[in-house]
Order: sequence, then structure tokens, then C-alpha cells
Amino acid sequence: MASDAASVVIRNAVTVAVPVETAFRVFTEEVGSWWPLRTKSVGQEEAEDLVIEPREGGRVYERVRGGQEHLWGDILVWKPPHRLAFTWHPGRGHETSQEVEVRFTASSDGTVVELEHRGWDRLVATADEIPDHYVSGWDEVLGRFALAAGPDDK
Repeated sequence: MASDAASVVIRNAVTVAVPVETAFRVFTEEVGSWWPLRTKSVGQEEAEDLVIEPREGGRVYERVRGGQEHLWGDILVWKPPHRLAFTWHPGRGHETSQEVEVRFTASSDGTVVELEHRGWDRLVATADEIPDHYVSGWDEVLGRFALAAGPDDK
């Protein structure tokens, strides 16, 4: 028997060798420079930028050639430099939105960035229906973020 999608939480984490403030800034202000837009976006080859508006109620959206925008979600929690949460429904209606939460915690090695993706029951009925590419996708996204955050020379 397949488990309920509501019980599934995809978790991922990466440590970056920069202070919490730098990690948060790179994740939120520079997201369009490191996000893999060509493969992980609505517009794919037409995608030009990804924007996180810096406030609760702000939008997470993709801008494509010609200026069109695709809403990915809305900011639920904006607590710089420690926490960010937003709805997640790129290319779909708001009724299918999951929730993504990202936490930034100081460590002896810099900053631990932890991501949780939950609320799958709004998109699918069972855990078996969750697309496999989400787990590998967050691996790729956080890997690219870690490269962009780099050492503390920013």
C-alpha cells in the first residue's frame, strides 16, 4: 500500500564556507545567477531570471524572454538571515502548491543550509506519485548554490 503524500518531506542540506548573512543573500538576492534555469524552470531555454521578492507576501517568479513572468510561489516567512519559506507551484495553479522552507544556521564550517519540501498532498495522492526528479533536482540546486556562495570573498 502506498503511503500518504502528506507524510512525505524531502530534506536536503549543504554547508557553505561563508557567514549566515552571505549565504542568505546569495540564496535570495542572487538566485537568478545560480539556479539551473535551462533545465529547472517553466520557460527552459526562454528563461532569463529567477526573482525572490524580499518580504512576506512577496513573489518567487521566473522572467522569460519578452518580459513574461511565471509565478512559482509566494513568500510565507521572511526572516533574514535565518529562515525563508514559500509556496511552490512553478507552472501550475496555486491550488497545487507545496511549501519549501530554507533555514540558515551558523556552524564552525560556515553556514548549514537546510531545505525542506513538503505539502505533497496538494499535488498528488500518494507518495509513489511524487516525481523522482524532485530529490535529484534539489541536490543539483543546492550544489549550484554552494558553488555560487563559494568562499567568503563576496
